[in-house]
Amino acid sequence: MAPKQRMRLANDKAAKNVTQRGNVPKTTKSEEDNYPVGPWLLGLFIFVVCGSAVFQIIQSIRMG
Repeated sequence: MAPKQRMRLANDKAAKNVTQRGNVPKTTKSEEDNYPVGPWLLGLFIFVVCGSAVFQIIQSIRMG
């Protein structure tokens, strides 16, 4: 997308807010994407970290 066209689109989006005075949302981005990481990936990460910690504790008990 050319810089002039991108600027024109941004200006058109901001121009709609001029007539709303005080009722403008804080951001124009959707609020659906609250988490940068999905719940499945987060669960997998926690499973790997906790599982690794459990195996490390078991190994240290056997060796110690």
